[in-house]
Amino acid sequence: MNSKIKRSVVLAVVVSLTAAVSFAQSPGKATYEHRCLACHGADGMASNGIGKVMKIRPVTDPAVKRYSRAEMIDLTRDGVGKMQAYKGDLTDQQIKDSVNYFRSFMK
Repeated sequence: MNSKIKRSVVLAVVVSLTAAVSFAQSPGKATYEHRCLACHGADGMASNGIGKVMKIRPVTDPAVKRYSRAEMIDLTRDGVGKMQAYKGDLTDQQIKDSVNYFRSFMK
């Protein structure tokens, strides 16, 4: 009986640590998936229906690549073109994290 309890505790710790490490690797992923994915797509390529209809440039477009991290943060916070402003809806940290996640598709 004692070994079953030990195994259960070890398993619970491993599962908890795995979840924590996964979350720590991409803090902006959840925000991106909730707020950005519908238009920008799962990979930033805007190849989904809404992205195509709205003619959103993919993350690989040279015009998108020219934006600095700071410029993307400003555009996300203040809105641009058809994209709504997220100031007030998201914290500054959530905006920074989601921009960092989006920029990870550039690599």
